[in-house]
Amino acid sequence: MQKEISKIYDPKTVEGKWYQHWLDKKYFKAKVNPNKKPYTIVIPPPNVTSILHMGHAFNNTLQDIIIRFKRKQGFEALWLPGTDHAGIATQTVVERDLKAREKKSRHDLGREKFVERIWEWKEKNGSLIIDQLKKMGCSCDWDRERFTMDEGLSKAVQEVFIRLYEKGLIYKGLRIVNWDPASATALADDEVEHKDIQGHLYHIRYRFKNSDEYLVVATTRPETLLGDTAVAIAPDDMEKYPLIGKKVIIPFVNREVNIIVDEHVDKDFGSGFVKVTPAHDPNDFEIGIRHNLKQVIVIDKDGSILPVCQVFEDEAYHDELPIPSSIAGLDRFAARKRIIDELDKAGQLEKIEKHAHAVGHSYRSHVPIEPYLSVQWFVKMKPFAKKALAVVHNGDVKFFPPGRFEKTYENWMINIKDWCISRQLWWGHRIPAWYNENGDIKVCLDDPSTESEKWMQDPDVLDTWFSSQLWPFSTLGWPEDTEDVKYFYPTNTLVTGPDIIFFWVARMIISGLEFIGDVPFRNVYFNGIVRDEQGRKMSKSLGNGIDPVEMINDYSADAIRFTLIMLSSEGKDINIGKHSFEMGRNFSNKIWNAYRFLSMNLESTDTDYTRYAEYFTLEDRWILSKFNQTIKNITENIDKFRVNDALNAIYHFFWHDYCDWYLEMIKKRLYRPENENEKKTALAIASYLMKGCMELLHPFIPFITEEIWQNFKGDEEETIVRSPWLEANEKLIDHEADKSIDFIQEVIGSIRNLRAEMNVEPGKKINLVLDKQSDNWDLVKSNQEHFTALAKVENIIPLEDDFIKDNAGTLVVQKMEFFIPLADLIDIEKEKQRLVKEISRLEGLEKSLAAKLNNKSFIDKAPDNIVSKERDKLENVRENLFKVRTNYNKFM
Repeated sequence: MQKEISKIYDPKTVEGKWYQHWLDKKYFKAKVNPNKKPYTIVIPPPNVTSILHMGHAFNNTLQDIIIRFKRKQGFEALWLPGTDHAGIATQTVVERDLKAREKKSRHDLGREKFVERIWEWKEKNGSLIIDQLKKMGCSCDWDRERFTMDEGLSKAVQEVFIRLYEKGLIYKGLRIVNWDPASATALADDEVEHKDIQGHLYHIRYRFKNSDEYLVVATTRPETLLGDTAVAIAPDDMEKYPLIGKKVIIPFVNREVNIIVDEHVDKDFGSGFVKVTPAHDPNDFEIGIRHNLKQVIVIDKDGSILPVCQVFEDEAYHDELPIPSSIAGLDRFAARKRIIDELDKAGQLEKIEKHAHAVGHSYRSHVPIEPYLSVQWFVKMKPFAKKALAVVHNGDVKFFPPGRFEKTYENWMINIKDWCISRQLWWGHRIPAWYNENGDIKVCLDDPSTESEKWMQDPDVLDTWFSSQLWPFSTLGWPEDTEDVKYFYPTNTLVTGPDIIFFWVARMIISGLEFIGDVPFRNVYFNGIVRDEQGRKMSKSLGNGIDPVEMINDYSADAIRFTLIMLSSEGKDINIGKHSFEMGRNFSNKIWNAYRFLSMNLESTDTDYTRYAEYFTLEDRWILSKFNQTIKNITENIDKFRVNDALNAIYHFFWHDYCDWYLEMIKKRLYRPENENEKKTALAIASYLMKGCMELLHPFIPFITEEIWQNFKGDEEETIVRSPWLEANEKLIDHEADKSIDFIQEVIGSIRNLRAEMNVEPGKKINLVLDKQSDNWDLVKSNQEHFTALAKVENIIPLEDDFIKDNAGTLVVQKMEFFIPLADLIDIEKEKQRLVKEISRLEGLEKSLAAKLNNKSFIDKAPDNIVSKERDKLENVRENLFKVRTNYNKFM
């Protein structure tokens, strides 16, 4: 071989070159192939607004590892890519852009023009994350890229809506919904994040009609009292029963309301009197239904107070009582303050208490949601739950890591609620419902208007997750009965975050069972979250995000992929900083240096080591044994989604077994001209292993592995992407060779440690003395050249009766004693003086650190991480002090 190879690996000249080559050759393309088993992964479609963040980088690296592994195993491997239209997020981004650039709102443009703008924005910016995924090395079939609002997927969405409506599983109803005032749309229950906040409990006096007497209600939301239509007591609160049917007056609007009894009330909460606001609280809504109460809306969709109370009656809103001008028009939180101030002035504020409680926030805009009475579209979910629960219970769908998420899924299914699917947005799948002047509804694909009768389409769009739930089969051509659906569905594995187990995973299982009759995937692997070094979630507000593209430019895509997997463990979160990626770069450099060393010694790329079997040495048998064990280990771990364990196995083999030991052990053979066969044997095995390691590392770090593999490939081989996955040869697994080399390594390691501890000069040769009757004498003696090369052992000498052990360093390895005479290695008197000084220095350091840690003021005031570091320092000093004293005592 002996070709000129750059001393330093340059990923910038490698990664783009190979990725384009793979695309040009269509190595990632999958097709219906009756001669192969399919293996399918559908990408969790990133929002079209997204740019690559570390979470994407981690999640997609995991998917790429699995699909590259399965492709090499001979499956017809399809990784189907695409993006999500992300209704609220995308509309918000474009609205913000429109306001910044043109000082206009979407209403200035009108619906049609605004949606055109979003499509223009999507065409311009929507492919950014796809380009970044390619930069990461993702081996998707890009010819199959889909978008949740492309023509085929839109057809699937309309089809599903119509089918469910015709089965009576979609309905339109008046309900309390989670309203996002910032985005001006309803949200589903699982789109609400509940945050614990320190709020207040306001105790307010409601006067009885025609009386100065009053009762006291307790509420966290006094701004909603404007819409109160009753005051309720508990059925078991017998003391208050005489008040049933009496009327109280609601402050500010002077509405007369009755005192009623309802099972929802807890007599021990507050005063036992509960204000009932059916239009602004989900529990109060149910009370209102039970008692036929008026539903009075007082907060507008933007979160401000209305000028006039609105009553929903006869399918329409009607004006009721006016709201004082001092409150009308205020934001809900400003109104809260104004109402409390005015109640206080009027003598109607009893007291205010601090009160910790959970408040729902929009997962998109992060503002507190407003419970809001609204007519929306819903899907009945209960009818689907039993089947969806059964497929997880019986193992048709398996969750990984096992035992962590099944209970969460089960609880959600058991307590499942109807899903609010309508959104008051302009960007998204328009609901296929039509209305005439009489308010009649038709649900159909096309406009049913005729010359004599006009029909108007529902202005709302569907929840983004309504289309995303169909992703595993709509992307394959459903509702058409395509060959792709028949072949690639159900998919094999979904890799996603546990935070969308309800939004997406559960709903995909439901829709797959309902529309295809089978689960959408066999396995779900839930990956952890990528956090900063302090364990905090990465966010713009904290400024702790790391840009993967910047890291790729600084370190390489291989380095990013390697580091993310090395720092992860099954399903757990990762703590990472920018400097962490040095780990990946260092490994690439290690690979390159080993390749460069080997190439400089090769005359050919002969990897057929089997023809040299008669010349195999102990280290040859050992390294082949270790390699085949590594193949088994990696294969089993990837199949179990223990990806970190798989990478650790090949990393340890390559860095430690292959580079640190085997290549060092064979160097003598490479430079001994008298025995050509042992040189050829060593080089054939080393070449085979270099090529094999590239095969095993390829799913993890695809670029450098292709670059090096190309120099070892056979005449019939084309690319590492499609070369067969290695299978372990059980015949080469040699546990006796393993045991022997393990012993040799342990002895060499102990010698190195003793040399360092005794301050022996690195280049100085030593003698090794051991009992000739020991079990491993022959093993040590026959491998003397390894001890010479790796531990600077000049002679291996049998132990004589007159040997003075006190003047020697002693090692014990697997109950066998080794002695290293020290007299000729070091000046003992000088070494004793050095050790005395070192003992004195360490004792002083120990005293100083102990005093600091015994100082209560330091312990109380210093941050925990600083105290922990100081304790670690003290422990380290004491350990070093013990070693130095032990060495000193040897000379006494």
